[in-house]
Amino acid sequence: MAAEKLSTDRILSAISALEGWKLADGKLHKTFQFDDFVEAFGFMTQVAIVAEKMNHHPEWFNVYNKVTIDLTTHDVGGISQLDLDLANKIEAL
Repeated sequence: MAAEKLSTDRILSAISALEGWKLADGKLHKTFQFDDFVEAFGFMTQVAIVAEKMNHHPEWFNVYNKVTIDLTTHDVGGISQLDLDLANKIEAL
């Protein structure tokens, strides 16, 4: 089943249950803060393993103890259920 772009209403409804996630520039967006670089990098490693298993990879940025994640599905030109699923899996970490 191919991914489909979700409506803004559907996205906003879904992210209301995801603490700290917001819609920014057409992507799901959140910044995580950790005690230090090693903890931030460990988190990124965990996310990378989950993302690889899903074959759905985040756009992200790391500076020292902060990791900023943006999720979008490039194939549909917006946010799909894959992004919501990955955000939920990231939160479970």
